[in-house]
Amino acid sequence: MSNSRGRFGIHGGQYITETLMNAVIELEKAYDFYKNDADFNSELTRLFNEYAGRPSRLYYAERMTQDLHGAKIYLKREDLNHTGAHKINNVLGQALLAKKMGKTRLIAETGAGQHGVATATAAALMGMSCVVFMGEEDTKRQALNVYKMRLLGAEVVSVKSGTGTLKDAVSQAMREWTSRISDTHYCLGSVMGPHPFPTIVRDFQAVISREIKSQILEREGKLPDFVIACVGGGSNAIGSFWHFINDASVKLIGCEAAGKGVDTFETAATIATGRLGIFHGMKSYFCQDEYGQIAPVYSISAGLDYPGIGPEHAYLHDTGRAEYVPVTDDEAVQAFEYLSRIEGIIPAIESAHAVFHAMKIAGKLSREKIIVITISGRGDKDCAAIARYRGENISE
Repeated sequence: MSNSRGRFGIHGGQYITETLMNAVIELEKAYDFYKNDADFNSELTRLFNEYAGRPSRLYYAERMTQDLHGAKIYLKREDLNHTGAHKINNVLGQALLAKKMGKTRLIAETGAGQHGVATATAAALMGMSCVVFMGEEDTKRQALNVYKMRLLGAEVVSVKSGTGTLKDAVSQAMREWTSRISDTHYCLGSVMGPHPFPTIVRDFQAVISREIKSQILEREGKLPDFVIACVGGGSNAIGSFWHFINDASVKLIGCEAAGKGVDTFETAATIATGRLGIFHGMKSYFCQDEYGQIAPVYSISAGLDYPGIGPEHAYLHDTGRAEYVPVTDDEAVQAFEYLSRIEGIIPAIESAHAVFHAMKIAGKLSREKIIVITISGRGDKDCAAIARYRGENISE
């Protein structure tokens, strides 16, 4: 899908300062070696299985299926992973890689806090120091995850610049990496940034689709008709799609955060509203203002509140291999409450975007069709925010 320069069609690349080139070249060389190293892969598999709790379950949502009177619905339960989200897959891979490279310090950006918690967790596990950059606005929305990161021994830096959200945390982390390349690895949390990050993160997250494929074949004897996942930068989605990209019968759907609607300025639906640009080291689609500046974006979901999309997703959109649909705050909250009540599973508000789209299409499909929804994370981190959205104030 990508060539040696990390291009996905016209997207991707390495649009970075000279001071960072040595770091990404070093990272690419190390990754190219260790991705084929038997000891590295067996150690990573052991961490996945014994520490993170993989393989994650593929759960038949029987009550949801019956209630929607249509396609059979399965949930890929990434929320059951240690730390409560898919983020741990990529972080264990990158932290192990960093350790092999002789790095002693991890830095990361985080929005919803799940990637920050996962990075702090891996740093504690591997005896590394850790600094997490988080937008000031997100530290308020996700106070519980800030506490968890500090409990795990990480320093959490509140980023006050810009909109005080995920994009500003990424910018600050990149600046920090530039100043301390010798002992520090930037553990980027999504399939974005300069090459080789989109490829590295995708490869570590591809365990999701590898498991879905074997699990659904074992249960149903055939491939699913739809795989649906939420998309911000897009790591859980590309992980859910990757092993199905060459299976033309499987429809791949990414659900973007439309916020208050794609016809408003308060949205983060990049494919729906963005255009081609260069930001954070990559060429892709970004939400921009009339002058081509990166636009402030909004979503109830801190994890999807990013003004761009990973370059491989941009390419899958260009080629028509995947479809990207916007889901509003109202719709995501509706799905958050629905899945909680009908299946006893409280999803992350990010994942609820994907649940809503499945709710929307399932009833129009025959009972022979199969939908797999990736539940990218669990929703306890979002309960206070959703209660506030519904007009109820609860303490953390």
